[in-house]
Amino acid sequence: MRLLQRCVQILLPPQRTVFSTESLCGLCQGSVRPRLSSNSLLRASVAGMASLPQQRYQYFLVLDFEATCDTTPIQPQEIIEFPILKLNGQTMEIESIFHTYVQPVYNPQLTPFCTELTGIIQSMVEGQPTLQQALQMVAEWMDKENLLNPDVSSVFVTCGDWDLKTMLPGQCQHLGLQVPDYFKQWINLKKAYSFAMGSWPKGGLPAMQEGLSLKQEGRLHSGIDDCRNIANIMKEMARRGFVFKQTSPRIET
Repeated sequence: MRLLQRCVQILLPPQRTVFSTESLCGLCQGSVRPRLSSNSLLRASVAGMASLPQQRYQYFLVLDFEATCDTTPIQPQEIIEFPILKLNGQTMEIESIFHTYVQPVYNPQLTPFCTELTGIIQSMVEGQPTLQQALQMVAEWMDKENLLNPDVSSVFVTCGDWDLKTMLPGQCQHLGLQVPDYFKQWINLKKAYSFAMGSWPKGGLPAMQEGLSLKQEGRLHSGIDDCRNIANIMKEMARRGFVFKQTSPRIET
């Protein structure tokens, strides 16, 4: 009898439970979730990929700056939060996160309006990298993630043109810094949404979420939360069959 039980154990090994965390740099939530066996996970992953259209890019880099602001325009405006999500173009899942707060130099004291809008308080930017240092950190992260490999296709995604057409070039010009080439082409999610849905999202992110029946995650005007919500919108649009393409002209500086 014991010999028979042993044979059954050999022929039918117990099902393994795979535990996973969202192993992303920076703001990991660290929630551990039990999953099905590796074979079940593989089948689910393949089925999920099969339901999404082939995209033009291997990776989408979702970006959403927060910057100094007040009830009246601040000059020069400076980036104070710099988040990027690396989104897999096949699965539309987040693979890695870059995130840093940035210390403003010309207007180092955040206004009450800025804090109320973004949720960023003074202590969150004090002692943080300058924009020049943050750009170097981005370059190192992109190199680590193999995004600088010419054989790997990627494109930035923003909610509007402001981030990469106005904010980053304007601040770099003020500081005498070169804008890296990879920031000179992007997808404006508002334009992509209008192509897919046939109407312009006048209310920005909330309007797109409402149009796609998606819930808001986190705080509006938190850079990292906005990036997550942009990623959710992109995933839902892809699930509905939309193929993303660059919307910006290439910016020469």
